[in-house]
This record gives sequence, structure tokens and C-alpha cells, in this order.
Amino acid sequence: MPRHILRHRTRRLLAALTSAIVVVGGLVAAAPAPASADARARGYGNYVALGDSFASFGTATKIHGEPAGCGRATDNYPNDLARSLGVAHFVDASCAGAKTADMTSPQRLQPLGQNPPQFEALTPDADLVTVTISGNDTLAEILATCLQGSFTNPMGHPCRQHYTAGGTDRAAAMINAVAPKVAGVLDGIHQRSPHATVVLVGYLPLLPPTTGCWPLVPIARGDVPYVHGLWQRMHTMLGAVAGSHNALFSNPGNVLGHDACRPPGAKWTEGLLPTSPSAPLHPNAAGQAYVAALTKALLT
Repeated sequence: MPRHILRHRTRRLLAALTSAIVVVGGLVAAAPAPASADARARGYGNYVALGDSFASFGTATKIHGEPAGCGRATDNYPNDLARSLGVAHFVDASCAGAKTADMTSPQRLQPLGQNPPQFEALTPDADLVTVTISGNDTLAEILATCLQGSFTNPMGHPCRQHYTAGGTDRAAAMINAVAPKVAGVLDGIHQRSPHATVVLVGYLPLLPPTTGCWPLVPIARGDVPYVHGLWQRMHTMLGAVAGSHNALFSNPGNVLGHDACRPPGAKWTEGLLPTSPSAPLHPNAAGQAYVAALTKALLT
């Protein structure tokens, strides 16, 4: 495919990614006592799933519910987890493009309607809540910049140069800055569902630690270690916030051998041009099944 056509297609997909990848100030409540081992091993009857597109997406042909722009698939990890745990009541409130602020504010999905604040799904009797959030506050913008920059120098490191110009790593600073927002989300969940076991769920990696596979995932070869390092920084931050805000942390962010550069059947995330009926640069059904199993292991 000629480079100018690929660049045009990439930019169109980047616009969708930025809106689909995927706070609560002043809602900090006193955290309840940490969940006991017995509580974690109990059966769950009322499960609410919150989050962005890494929670909502799965197989494109299995999208259901309203608004359609949220992209909730029946084989995303929340649905897989609900079936595996045999919960009696399950609500999937996740929505593509969600940011931390969309937990308490309506999310506009132009031209596909509006999603209500995700916290409206929380109830005092919820006993399990999962949430995947912060990617659209940080990683989506970083990835969009890196993808666009890769066409200027696919073998170099234009993204790292962009974010570290002047001697300060602005991408790392963005990740650090979102930590209080994630903390606010967890505190807001505890406030509304005080008896729930809360699980903060991370993000499957798009890339291997080195080399990459431009243009399937258009990150310049020299930027792949930098982006991998930011992915790890993100998950270190998420794990620390979960640990200090009475939440479990399900971390798929360090899994190796199943990134978007792998062949069909081995990959758990898709490249820019998916090889399964899933969204570009997002988990496929196999990836979502893995995240569900990883999360279940924390609960049983």
C-alpha cells in the first residue's frame, strides 16, 4: 500500500482511537476496611463494571446495548468475568472513550448519543466493582502523537524526542498527574458501594518491549522501548494507587508474547488493521478472556 494512503488511513483511525480508547475531585470518602480473604473468596451476587474501551470492546459483531457508541461487547472481560463467577445481577456501564471525569459526568458520544455518568450504575448493595480507567487521560494522547510521528522517521525515535525535548519527560509527567484522578475514582466507588470488592484492571500491551512491527502498529522502531517503558510506568502507578485506596489490582500490562505484533491466534491485541473482528489497537476476544481469567484469580 502506498505510504500516503496508509498515512491517510492511519490518521482517520487515530481520530477514532483518540475518541474511543480508552474526575472525581471532592468525592473522597473514608475508605472502608480492607476486604478480608474470606470476602474475596465468597460468591458475588451484584457486579458492576466500569471503564473505557479496553473494558467495553471485544468482538465487533457482538456489540449490544445503548448507547451504541459505547461499544459494549458480550465477550468483553466484564461479561466473561460475570459468566465465570455466576453472578446473579450484572451491569456493564463501561464505554469507549471514557475518561476519569466520565465517572461523574455524562459522556458525549457524537453522533451516537450520550452515556450517563458511569457512577449512576453503582448501588449500595453492589459487592463487586471492576474499573479500567486512565488510558484516555494519558495513553491515548501519547499513542496518537507517537503514531503520527512515526511517519516522519519510522526507524528513529521521534516520539521520545517530542516528549523529552527540554530535558523533562512530559509523557511520564502526564502519567504521574493522573494518579490523583484514579484515586478519586476508587474513593468514589467506595463511597457509593461501601461493601464492594473493588478491582482496578490495567491494559494489555500493544507492543513488545523492543523492535515493534511498523506499520502494523505504527510506532517508530526506536520509540518502541520508550512506549513500553511508559506502559510499565502507567501500571506501576495504577498498582500503587490501588494498593493505597483499598482496591485489588489486576495487571495484564506486563504479559509478554501476545502483543499486536504477534501472528493471528497468538495476539491478544490487534494492530492498526485487525486480523480478527475487533477494534484497531484494542484487545480481541482472546485478550478479553485472558483479562477475565486474570481478574477472577484475584477473587477466588
